Amino acid sequence: MDNRHSFSEKLYLPSMSKGITTTDFQFEGLTGKYTGKVREVYKFGDRLAMIATDRISAFDVVLPKPIPYKGQVLNQLAAKFLSATADIVPNWVEATPHPNVTFGKRCEPFKVEMVIRGYLTGHAWREYREGKRILCGVSMPDGMKENQQFSEPIITPTTKADEDHDEDISREEILSNGIVSEPDYLKLEEYTRELFKRGTEIAAQRGLILVDTKYEFGKFEGEIYLIDEVHTPDSSRYFYSEPYDALLQKGEQQKQLSKEFVRQWLISEGFQGKEGQKIPDMPEERIQMISDRYIELYENISGEKFVKDEYSNKLARIKEEITHISQ
Repeated sequence: MDNRHSFSEKLYLPSMSKGITTTDFQFEGLTGKYTGKVREVYKFGDRLAMIATDRISAFDVVLPKPIPYKGQVLNQLAAKFLSATADIVPNWVEATPHPNVTFGKRCEPFKVEMVIRGYLTGHAWREYREGKRILCGVSMPDGMKENQQFSEPIITPTTKADEDHDEDISREEILSNGIVSEPDYLKLEEYTRELFKRGTEIAAQRGLILVDTKYEFGKFEGEIYLIDEVHTPDSSRYFYSEPYDALLQKGEQQKQLSKEFVRQWLISEGFQGKEGQKIPDMPEERIQMISDRYIELYENISGEKFVKDEYSNKLARIKEEITHISQ
């Protein structure tokens, strides 16, 4: 994808090799640890501390080198949007003691991710282009263009895989297989639509369109909570509002905010996460470019200046904050 619309060209100087790639902390009262693609979760009974590392994943593969400040960007955006939607559905967050750390309730996750799409793009467009008109049990009308808005947003859930790839799944399959009870699933759909509506309103205030996103939910003491990140560039796709109609009419790619630029670079280097493909080596200037773009994404989406939490003694400060809040 041509990203000239989204970001001006700059001269990128090599970055110093910095970034949180992994943590190996020991805490009093620790009951377990889970390492995801980009987050590390420390469990303290019915609470947990989630550290957003600077690892980056694409095509369900974790790339070898970290992106400086990426974890801080995602953690702070997620905290901002979780706070902005807490009146719709309670969320798991109790505190953000460090720019890379969130602390809160340890919910039991539902084994589905609630994907909602307002526009025909990404995975939905690739399926549509191949002639498919049913996605996750939802019909898509004939005659649509890439990036065209649906008459109303569609919910296209996926399985939540512990390993390998998430897979498309329909509401009917979720219910018939007992993955989620019908009362709970209907509530997840209701929350998903309300959250997407709120996210759309917030994006419009920034001159953006929330194109599609995913939400994850869990239960704590029998109540449904919103968990994980919300409305970040890793979990969501944004278009710029102003040129949308003109670009759609001309059939040109939209000016967008997402980590699509990372995927497109990987594709240009011959990598799409398929078996037998080798992950390309990412040069330092590319790492710096991606870091700068994540910061630019933060400032565009939040409307706030990004303040870097520098890397000097960063791991020690993270450990200290988690130690304090988990006691």
